[in-house]
Amino acid sequence: MREIPLKEAKATLSRVLDEAIAGRPSIITRRGRREGVILSYSEFERLSRTHSFGWLSANAPLDADEARPD
Repeated sequence: MREIPLKEAKATLSRVLDEAIAGRPSIITRRGRREGVILSYSEFERLSRTHSFGWLSANAPLDADEARPD
């Protein structure tokens, strides 16, 4: 994933967005600090649907005995 200064991202937003749609997201930096990410909407939706391991563990329909390894 490439890093782009905010000033450059503003000046080339259309190209940055086209690259994100093509599967190449970009990290936006401000004063050298990573502040944001430009990614495609489809990738955003995919990531939004993915649950964390903690969420899966807490919401798994298992009894305590089933969760223990044999």
